[in-house]
Amino acid sequence: MQNLTTPTRVFDLVNNTSPVVKMRLLGTLPLIFFVAQAVHYWRIEQLGHMLWMCNIGNLLLAIGLFLDKPLFIRVAIIWTIPGLVVWLIFVVWPWGVFLSSTMAHIGEILVAMIALRKVGMDRRAWLYALGWYLFIQLLSRLFTAPDLNVNLAHGIQPGWENLFGAYWQFWLALTLATTFILWALGIMLWKIRPAETIEA
Repeated sequence: MQNLTTPTRVFDLVNNTSPVVKMRLLGTLPLIFFVAQAVHYWRIEQLGHMLWMCNIGNLLLAIGLFLDKPLFIRVAIIWTIPGLVVWLIFVVWPWGVFLSSTMAHIGEILVAMIALRKVGMDRRAWLYALGWYLFIQLLSRLFTAPDLNVNLAHGIQPGWENLFGAYWQFWLALTLATTFILWALGIMLWKIRPAETIEA
């Protein structure tokens, strides 16, 4: 009888695991990233920051992977890209790199790209990504402190005050720019990995 080593047994176990179970196992990673960020912000008494699109996106991605909800996964995938760019410009550049923050952004986009191979991208997913953004921005305005300005829900981005005479003008410009970016990303990801080829 062949004596299998422990690494071989682990490999066989993973290889024989159903796709649904694999996705659920993958979902533990963004959940860990989300919890790590929550602990960080709880320690500095700024839990409102958990509603930033990049942070809450980890929770959405985890839920989508756990419950096998492709729509949730696709919305989270789309948002990882602008979330990463904003993080690099407004967090990493002025403040440097932090472990939990790095996991929540670099880790999230790596998980998202793996998930993209599994579920693909729907051509209309960007519309749901826009709806998700507007919903979270509303929650940010209702439940977070104005000084945190989470998702720019309370005021104009510092440094841009001279470009806009009122917050509603800034919000409208931001929403239009966000809509275009989400549309472009959705179409790009759809062309790279269309869901139709997977579901077929």
